[in-house]
Amino acid sequence: MAAMPLQRHLAALALLLAGCAQAPERVVERDLAEAPPPRDPAQLRRVMMGGHDRARAEAGVPPLTWDSRLAASARTYAEEMARTGRFAHADQPHGPMREGENLWTGTRGAYRYDEMIGHWIAERRDFVNGVTPAFSRTGKWQDVSHYTQIVWRNTTRVGCAMTSNKRDDFLVCRYSPSGNVVGERTL
Repeated sequence: MAAMPLQRHLAALALLLAGCAQAPERVVERDLAEAPPPRDPAQLRRVMMGGHDRARAEAGVPPLTWDSRLAASARTYAEEMARTGRFAHADQPHGPMREGENLWTGTRGAYRYDEMIGHWIAERRDFVNGVTPAFSRTGKWQDVSHYTQIVWRNTTRVGCAMTSNKRDDFLVCRYSPSGNVVGERTL
């Protein structure tokens, strides 16, 4: 019986490593007609919680709780990506303490917070509630893995942070318990 959790963690590790090999897409667009969107931590928290909770309600799962420890972890990693310019999932320890992670990047000041989370939620169009990793209409689990992390039924807490460098904005949301567990259904 004790081998089952280890097997599940090893399978999740394989899925996560496969995902780490492919960097998330960078969204590039500059809209010079509009002033940059307002930015502050309280607004980020409000918009992220609202977006997560709406998506979860539509999926029939309970809302998440904001976790300041996860938000601090997200801020540290967002700052690292902004400093290095490396847009990729964080190297994290494996096992039950691993945090789920959604990343977004785009042209600095060109996107509102709701547009950022909206890119993740839009993946719902290709989502099917199959056993992970078979939960995408396209056959590529990466096409829906941001959305599935948002609505993962066992996830209870989230924390997000955004920072920028001269060129890009970097948004990181961290989740606990982590979602996208191989062999389990999202909902």
